[in-house]
Amino acid sequence: MRRAVVIGGGPAGLMAAEVLATAGHDVLVVDRMRTPGRKLTLAGRGGLNLTHSEPLETLVTRYGPGDRRLVRALEVFSPTALRAWAAGLGEGTFIGTSGRVFPDSFGATPLLRSWLDRLTRLGVAFEKQLTWVGWEPGPEGSSVVHTLKSTASGIPTTIEAGVTVLALGGASWPRTGSTGSWVEELRRHSVEVHELQPSNCGYRVRWSDVFRLKHAGKPLKNVAMTVEGVRRRGELLITDGGLEGGLIYAFGADLRRALHGTDGVEVEIDLRADVSVKSLAASLSSPRGSQSMSTWLNKRAHLSPTAIALLREVGPALPGEPGELARLIKAVPLFLDGPEGIDRAISSAGGVAFDELTDDFMLVRAPGVFVAGEMVDWDAPTGGYLLQASFSTGWVAGRGASEWLDRHDLEPA
Repeated sequence: MRRAVVIGGGPAGLMAAEVLATAGHDVLVVDRMRTPGRKLTLAGRGGLNLTHSEPLETLVTRYGPGDRRLVRALEVFSPTALRAWAAGLGEGTFIGTSGRVFPDSFGATPLLRSWLDRLTRLGVAFEKQLTWVGWEPGPEGSSVVHTLKSTASGIPTTIEAGVTVLALGGASWPRTGSTGSWVEELRRHSVEVHELQPSNCGYRVRWSDVFRLKHAGKPLKNVAMTVEGVRRRGELLITDGGLEGGLIYAFGADLRRALHGTDGVEVEIDLRADVSVKSLAASLSSPRGSQSMSTWLNKRAHLSPTAIALLREVGPALPGEPGELARLIKAVPLFLDGPEGIDRAISSAGGVAFDELTDDFMLVRAPGVFVAGEMVDWDAPTGGYLLQASFSTGWVAGRGASEWLDRHDLEPA
């Protein structure tokens, strides 16, 4: 019997494994991919956003209502602790202009390589290309027996564990191993699991072919969006099928609520978030003369070609009265049909209900089985918050699993 088995080789799972191994426990990490940390590698392709530099009391609000167990995990393994941990791996960090925190190398590969080297030195063993199928209580009642299946041959195998940390991810980026296939197995053990839904994802808009072909891939910068009275500023990206970008990701929970039981939701886009309607109307009062409408809007309203095209997309005949045109620029109506599929989302919302967990992220219904990372029902926008919560919950679950082993004095066979 293995003292500790961590199933899932993403940020949460590897952090739990490090905590357990540092405490002197025999640890095996099982992952369905060829190499651990695939999701971390993918996240780092455009620059690995580890966490955010804002004050902790502000950071914890980014997770919505924020169950006390999650808040406690973020306090225990805070952004400061995460940056110190990265420095211990030889990866200093820097704060970007937006307050986001990145490793000095900017990417994920150097940090992941150093991390895996540390885990190997700590004695952590790895079994790869094994898909978790489920578990049953062990023969003595103080352990569980996991069934796993080879991703290559489909041949099943079993592993008995004194303590387990499940860090199987949500259902986003399935090519990294996070498929959400664990949901029904946990429900079979009477664990309440909330439906996995796409988060930090694009939303569908029925663009005209002319707009889509000319403007897909272009940004709308320094804009604001309003969803059911809630307004935020940021940047959007026009896509072939709708909208993406940090601004729409920030509305993830709001949009899910607005879309519940409906076919879509209307939002408003403010193309000049930095000026008032009155000021914009005054500028638009200048005669257009012989200038084309596009040239005039660019000069008088400082709108980009993509922003001007968006105005025409919602109503080809633009208002002639300055005040009415200014109001349209400040509140362009768009109808969102719904989110893109979960397989295209950056992260997923939903997961194991917090009421099913102890303060150390152990399943109340399965003593000795802990969960961490995106499996748990928390949600956050991009900006470092996703990785921070994965690391934090992995750290707390790993410590809880270590203390569980110490209390029960389980010895490997």
